[in-house]
Amino acid sequence: MNALGNTGFQDMSIDHVTLYVEDLDAKAAELARTYGLEVYATAVAEDGARSAAVGRERIRLVLTEAVADDHPAAVYTRLHGEGVADIALKVPDAAAAFAEAVRRGAQPAAEPAEQDGVTTASVMAFGDVRHTFVQRHEGVPGDRLPGYVPAQGHEPGAPTGLLEIDHFAVCLEPGELQPVVEFYERVLGFRNTFTEKIVVGSQAMDSEVVQNPSGMVTLTLIEPDTRREPGQIDFFIKNHGGAGVQHIAFRTEDIVRSVGTIRTQGVDFLTTPATYYRMLGDRLRLVRHSTDRLAALNILADEDHAGQLFQIFTRSVHPRRTLFFEVIERAGATTFGSGNIKALYEAVEAEQQG
Repeated sequence: MNALGNTGFQDMSIDHVTLYVEDLDAKAAELARTYGLEVYATAVAEDGARSAAVGRERIRLVLTEAVADDHPAAVYTRLHGEGVADIALKVPDAAAAFAEAVRRGAQPAAEPAEQDGVTTASVMAFGDVRHTFVQRHEGVPGDRLPGYVPAQGHEPGAPTGLLEIDHFAVCLEPGELQPVVEFYERVLGFRNTFTEKIVVGSQAMDSEVVQNPSGMVTLTLIEPDTRREPGQIDFFIKNHGGAGVQHIAFRTEDIVRSVGTIRTQGVDFLTTPATYYRMLGDRLRLVRHSTDRLAALNILADEDHAGQLFQIFTRSVHPRRTLFFEVIERAGATTFGSGNIKALYEAVEAEQQG
């Protein structure tokens, strides 16, 4: 594609993720208690919202609650409920990244602005989700956010071993997959790293993975196949009110420890039929963990050409049953566990047949 020049697209990484929420205090407390995150900064914006930054290791989530009916967070939550509004990207030069993205066809959302030694600028991505370019000037702490002050009186949750955001899963409306892939390739210099059609019984979906050159920003883009029966992607689009982030995957180096801790702290995970684990040995030879330990926690296992992965999904507590989280451990694998979709379907079929 186009030369990346000095925009810093090739070196970008995830800076933080902004979620618009309806009850800031409750959501911040929940993430601290269950996922071991810490409220480290807060802000009261002049435009009618209050925010808190929570995080641990390389995970940073910004929670924003509207206190004015015309604030974007209020508009967003009325349409979608709580969800991801901005995937912010750290770059060496936010103004240059913004100018180049707009030159390549991105829709501008917020012009470059500097505050507290941090320059930001935003473009639209998919649905109502933005990408904000973030540049911190020399001497500015790596977690500084413009307009935020250090939080007081918040106890961090117990560590859970979650390290960073591995990827985002994005549900797109029919016909949007190729235009969104093309946007990431043409505008942000991403590359398409994996393409797959997933067929499960009478349902099907098309998936393409886009990733920036450094490998630090990865999105799995999914579109339903409307020639088949409606499935989970159709469900998300209907209940979310359009395209959006279905789940955020957090990476860990020990999924058994992380999931055990998070579950003890109150998170409910999806369960897996016992037949899945009885059939697991026919699919692969585990390089980490034992089948019994995986089964005890309902953790899934899969492998690709590069290695294995272990993953589990939380049960959505969203009122619309849309946004949820994933915990993933990679033992070399570079894909996203699509083999588990087929394996789970076959396990359920076997269980139903006795």
